[in-house]
Formats: sequence, structure tokens, C-alpha cells
Amino acid sequence: MSATSLERITIEPETPATSCVIWLHGLGDSGAGFAPIVPIFSLPENHGIRFIFPHAPEQAVTINQGYVMRSWYDIKSLDLHNRADMDGVLASEKKVQALIQEQIDSGIAAKNIVLAGFSQGGVLSLFTGLRFGQSLAGILALSCYLPTSDTLPELCHSANAATPILQNHGERDDVVPMSAGKMANTLLTAADYDVTWKSYAMDHSVLPDQLRDISAWLQARLLGHQIPI
Repeated sequence: MSATSLERITIEPETPATSCVIWLHGLGDSGAGFAPIVPIFSLPENHGIRFIFPHAPEQAVTINQGYVMRSWYDIKSLDLHNRADMDGVLASEKKVQALIQEQIDSGIAAKNIVLAGFSQGGVLSLFTGLRFGQSLAGILALSCYLPTSDTLPELCHSANAATPILQNHGERDDVVPMSAGKMANTLLTAADYDVTWKSYAMDHSVLPDQLRDISAWLQARLLGHQIPI
């Protein structure tokens, strides 16, 4: 691992990995926060999916009185239109791009890689996935928004114009209002992205039923299994 690589938790399948899910955590969390979900997915034997849960760098976060915590970018304000520090978003995008490239270099094709994230990690997965220069298997954006608020990011790449995107959001989310996720969904839909929206009766969190739906979606993307969600 190079000095600039993201530290991470990696969960290898029992058989050689043929695909990969890179899952980005939310503000103040770490890769350890989501690593326990893998058994909940109840994946079939010999599934061949590697799961990577990277840790965001530690930095001061303005809305949290400048406390240092794991964060993909600084959050300057609760105002959606001025929430994300774009310099930080772009810096973390490069780190995630490098992590994807690591997997490609290890022999896993981009078309077999899903980029996933929750909250701040979902913001980064959506932003990075739309702009990535090779076709991914899917983009999973949970309880999040676009950092560019009411516009799509600049330089969205045609490689992922047809990539399946799954957006989930909590109907009672008081951290990232569902309207912010809906704004992103409206923009993606208007631009003809293959985006699916599903909301759940929850706060800023994930639910067991939701994880079962995500498992079905991942299996469709990476294993070719068609399981209704």
C-alpha cells in the first residue's frame, strides 16, 4: 500500500475475488462502521465479491466547532447550497479514484466494481461515480445529496451515463433532508441516468429490510442474479 493510499478494512470472499464493492462511510464514522453489514447481505456461497471499507482522512469540520474527525470533506454550513467544501470533495475524489484503480490493477475490471456510500460517503460515491472515466457496475447513494446542490457535477463522464444508480433515503431524515436526495434524483432522471429511488420509514440510518434490498441490487449488478427489490 502506498503512502497516499486510504487505510481500509478489506473483507475477502472465500473464493478468488472477481468483483468489488467499495463502501464509503459517513461523517465521523470509519470503515468499521459498515464492515459488519457483509454477513447481513446473506450472499450465496462462492460469490467472489471483495468488500472494501476505507477510512476517510481526519480533518477539522467547521459545523462541529472545528473538531477533528474522519471526514471526506469539510462541511461549512447546514445550507445545502453551501454545505460541501468542493476543494475537499475533489481531494477525496482523487483518493477514491486511486482506490478504484488499485482494484483494476489487481485484475478486477471497472465493470465489476460498485461504488457505494452513506451520507457524506454517498455524496462522494455519487460525485466520483458520475465523473469516473471507466464504466462501473453500479453506484449506490444512501441518504445523501449532490455536492453541487441543484446542478449535476461538471465533467460527468459518458462512461457511466448508463450505469445503474440506486438512491435510498429515510423519510424522517433530519440530518440530510429527503428533499436533498430528491433534488439529486430529479437531476439524474432529467439527464436520463438509469436511477432507481426508494425511500424507507427511517431516520438518518439504514434498516435490515433496506440492506436486504441492497443485497438483491448488488447481486443483480455483480452476480447476474435477478432478485426483485
